[in-house]
Amino acid sequence: MAYMSQEGYDKLIAELKRLEGIERPKASAAIAEARDKGDLSENSEYEAAKEAQSHLESKINQLKLAISEAKIVDTSRLSADSVQILSKVEMTNMANKAHMTYTIVSESEADLRQGKISIQTPIAQGLLNHKQGDVVEVKIPRGTIKLRIDKITVG
Repeated sequence: MAYMSQEGYDKLIAELKRLEGIERPKASAAIAEARDKGDLSENSEYEAAKEAQSHLESKINQLKLAISEAKIVDTSRLSADSVQILSKVEMTNMANKAHMTYTIVSESEADLRQGKISIQTPIAQGLLNHKQGDVVEVKIPRGTIKLRIDKITVG
């Protein structure tokens, strides 16, 4: 089961519709076009089109699975008392005093450019269940960092 926001769920549904409604017909057309070019045993264009279709179907199946396992979190029922999924956390790196703000989201919603980190990341795991004012030590690939939680908001 994957907890996610309504927005993240809606994006998965939109992507599934796009893949099934637009990309799947394109892949079928590419296969038909390559098939029309003759001998399939030596037709690399046909093989490439079949492989692209296989990747597309795999992606569609992964999306369907993610959608079926999704559990939409009601943000109105979340608390800002401690860090949890869909918490927006403002923090300070105690070593260099750098300020960071991340929202903790499901794996499928993660987008570092938007400040959304997966709940699976070491930083998110280290912050979970901690409160404003706590200083937490987080093990990251390059060692351990100390982060002070300055503010927690929801959504």
